[in-house]
Amino acid sequence: MKTQLKKGALDMCVLAVLAQGDSYAWAIVNQLATSMEISDGTIYPLMRRLQDENWVSTYLVESNSGPSRKYYRLTDTGLASLKEMRQEWDEFVIEVDGVLNGKHSGGAQE
Repeated sequence: MKTQLKKGALDMCVLAVLAQGDSYAWAIVNQLATSMEISDGTIYPLMRRLQDENWVSTYLVESNSGPSRKYYRLTDTGLASLKEMRQEWDEFVIEVDGVLNGKHSGGAQE
């Protein structure tokens, strides 16, 4: 179950990292890895998808130690999506916490 939960929240986590500043994929993985398990293989398809959604844009930066790095920048659309995701996440956490702690209210009863 943890894998599925993480999969659903990973877009939001990556956008949150980019809200702190532009970054490249390897650095994003390293930052996320301080809080969760994530692999390099997970990030590259995700970054392509975020770019396809117009949530991030890219640009190249010359590197002294090898090829240019592709940096990702949060777009205005990405920032708006992040804000919406965070609100939905906060509401979801409250709902789940209510059920787990027996504080749920409303809804259908049998």
